[in-house]
Amino acid sequence: MKKRISLLLVFTAIFFSACSDSEGFGYGESPRKKNPFRNHSNAIVLQWNTIAFETMQGPTYDPMIASRIFAMVHIAMHDALNGIAPMYETYTLQQQDKKADPIAAISSAAYTVLVETFPDKKGQLDAALAQAIKDVKSADAKERGVALGALAGKAIITRRINDGAFQNPIAEINNPQQPGLYQPVPPTPFVYAPFWATLPTFGLESPNQFRIAAMPALNSAEYTEDFNEVKAKGIKENSTRTSEETTIAKFWYEFSEIGWNRVTATAAADKNLDLISTARLFALVNIALADSYIAGWDSKFHYNFWRPYTAVRAAATDGNDNTSEDASWEPLMNTPPVHDYPSTHSTLGNAAATVLNELIGANTGFTMTSTSAEPANSTRTFVNFSKAAEENADSRVFAGIHFRFSCEQGLELGEKIGNWVVEHQLKAKPDNKGF
Repeated sequence: MKKRISLLLVFTAIFFSACSDSEGFGYGESPRKKNPFRNHSNAIVLQWNTIAFETMQGPTYDPMIASRIFAMVHIAMHDALNGIAPMYETYTLQQQDKKADPIAAISSAAYTVLVETFPDKKGQLDAALAQAIKDVKSADAKERGVALGALAGKAIITRRINDGAFQNPIAEINNPQQPGLYQPVPPTPFVYAPFWATLPTFGLESPNQFRIAAMPALNSAEYTEDFNEVKAKGIKENSTRTSEETTIAKFWYEFSEIGWNRVTATAAADKNLDLISTARLFALVNIALADSYIAGWDSKFHYNFWRPYTAVRAAATDGNDNTSEDASWEPLMNTPPVHDYPSTHSTLGNAAATVLNELIGANTGFTMTSTSAEPANSTRTFVNFSKAAEENADSRVFAGIHFRFSCEQGLELGEKIGNWVVEHQLKAKPDNKGF
């Protein structure tokens, strides 16, 4: 356990060192049944999303575990709220209580998942729960809400309790020195969380449901073009990268589940979504994000493909006369300790963007910041979610850590995951079309 924690410290440090009232889903549709939560602010969902991140952040932050917890927290919140007035299919919770207070139910659901996962944070979580429900006037409704939320939290905890997420993520890699095969990239002499490739999914039927097609051959024109692009643009010094491309590389370097939860919060606040719409939106986005890590890891470990760092330094061995070796080549940003193909950063981004496009609207603009932005707290503005996802994918080439074909395949995989999640999870009940 001490080894796991110490290596997680290194892993996390590496990543951060460089660095209107709605008619419901979707707009314009006429609801067939009154939304009982229309007059409730969505602030409580945004609040617990922030509390979840604050509970997880720190030197041992693990993006894979974080995606799982974000999904569980938001599934529990959705199910608790839906248990008061069932408007959508539930994910796990079967109990209902129409007299439960929705604020208490949501808060208790999130609290239950978080305190079970982080018992050492119980004091701060107790305080957060007390603050969240202090203005609920009816003692009976509050008690009912807390009870229903606890059931929702326990239901998703029970469902995921043996999913294998808490194994030691640090694994050795012993690939032969063969062209195209993944090799560890300094300063991380290991591969990260190979078991994540077979983790039970949240929304997909299986980790390999949308496994991507094979990468281009090392002697192909596509590989040559993308090799030369990342070699020239992604190098740390003397790059052909523009200052804007450097800004993009650093802005999007933060972990995807952090950034795209922020995008979701920004969109929900800007659109002034009602309570149930916000709860469902966050649940679906985080199901898609969690499954993107799992599905991305499935393809990564299946294809076992090398990173640009290795490819450029070993180009003399790749059998391609149109690539050239640079034995001292360094990427702009540190390379994550896992295979190149596909870019799961691109997968997560487009999975979230696809859900947001479907539920918020494909022409929704927004402005956001990033924890890895330089200068700190600087913002970027996008005309829609898809443009943000595309820039997010481009950033990995500019950072020198992915080939473009890996990013393109990541975008395609993310779109498939996002569409599947929207079409198959938390669907509106037949008499609630329009929500």
